[in-house]
Amino acid sequence: MGLADPLDSSSANAFKVSIDGIEIPKVTEVSGLKSEVDKIELKQQTSDGKYVVRQLIGRAKPGELSVTRGLTDSKTVTDWLKTVMEGDVAGARKTASVELLDYTGAPIKTYNFNNCWVRSVEINSLKAGAAEQATEKFVICYDESTVS
Repeated sequence: MGLADPLDSSSANAFKVSIDGIEIPKVTEVSGLKSEVDKIELKQQTSDGKYVVRQLIGRAKPGELSVTRGLTDSKTVTDWLKTVMEGDVAGARKTASVELLDYTGAPIKTYNFNNCWVRSVEINSLKAGAAEQATEKFVICYDESTVS
């Protein structure tokens, strides 16, 4: 289902993140949703001596995205990083998706990522007396992405 009116736009606060089909709870932020291809510059001289530069389409680039979630007792992401650090490439590779949702919770667009692995896990600053939640931010590298 799409948005109700052609003049509507999606809000940035309705989304779901899944790793290997399992929804990640308490996600507060996702950044780095980007699809990109390499640019090839073809520089040449024509027969009449004119210098010409053409930009050609290159290969799709791999990328990375960051996910921030409220800190819980779940060790899923840190265990995933441990698998990566131990060199278990087959066990470290997963699929991921980020679904953008409309105002009723129906998906508008889905970003799918293949051959993912977690590169880093970071806890936000801990401050005595702070009135904010503790968060866990992790960076996921991927080889391929598609948007549906």
